[in-house]
Amino acid sequence: MSLIESLKGRLRLPLIGSPLFIISVPDLVVAQCTSGVIGSMPSLNARPVEQLDEWLAEIKERLAAHDAAHPDRPSAPFAINLIVHRSNDRLDQDLALCVKHKVPLIISSLGARPEVNDAIHSYGGHIIHDVINQTFAHKAIEKGADGLVLVAAGAGGHAGAQSPFALLQETRAWFDGPIALSGAIAHGRSILAAEAMGADFAYMGSAFIATQEARAVEDYKRMIVDSSAQDIVYTNLITGVHGNYLKPSLRNAGLDPDNLGGVEGSQMNFGTDRKRKWKDIWGAGQSVGGIDAVVPTAALVDRLAAEYAQARNRLNAGSPMVNPGWGRRAAA
Repeated sequence: MSLIESLKGRLRLPLIGSPLFIISVPDLVVAQCTSGVIGSMPSLNARPVEQLDEWLAEIKERLAAHDAAHPDRPSAPFAINLIVHRSNDRLDQDLALCVKHKVPLIISSLGARPEVNDAIHSYGGHIIHDVINQTFAHKAIEKGADGLVLVAAGAGGHAGAQSPFALLQETRAWFDGPIALSGAIAHGRSILAAEAMGADFAYMGSAFIATQEARAVEDYKRMIVDSSAQDIVYTNLITGVHGNYLKPSLRNAGLDPDNLGGVEGSQMNFGTDRKRKWKDIWGAGQSVGGIDAVVPTAALVDRLAAEYAQARNRLNAGSPMVNPGWGRRAAA
């Protein structure tokens, strides 16, 4: 069964809550899934590795309890993000736990690994890989991923520089499988726009940072609420990979956000011995201007669903500027 077929009737919105490093924990994942959207978290948020085993069991138990209590609106599936970069010395252990618990959806990042895809497929799971350009997209599909997360300009954390229009258009020219689109999405209109452009899902992160269930410090949540797109800085100085960060957090860390410079070559390190050099520098996307309060996850999804419905109704009415005669001419 394909990923899309497995999700028929399972979602309130075609939306994946992106895995947020440090921030996504079982409380947030369960709140997302029980609100009708796919919730996710990075496996590396569970430390030590034994905690991942406990968290996966907890998520499954809580979602099963919700489904038993609400058979008319069962929870959405959950996803785990696996960093497959060679520096991640926990990958084999985390992958084994995902197989043990039969995690429905895996989001892989920073490298495409056929053996990871095969392990997930062994129990009927699905895997989508996040990419920032066509080179990485082709490699991911060639190595067995079921779908793609297109991380376009404006996305929070590690992000690409291409317009979502260009990235999605070029990908749909050769790939007809599942696609999630990321990049400054924090409104129901944006979810519908992602669908209209050809994506199957929107992929949203920053708005979920400003929720009560997110494991982010209050200052971080408040900075999300108080910031706008002009407060986002794109740099590879922090991790060795280009990403978007909140300008005030850079200043608070003693850096000049207008004169950051960068680093040469890859300095990625996801090993258990790595030191978090800039632990109080906070990622966010250009969508932060549309986030104006810290709310429960369920309230956020309620708002998104209402906005999505309004946008769909508006578009169904059609533009008053369009002459219907041109449509009849095209049909003829």
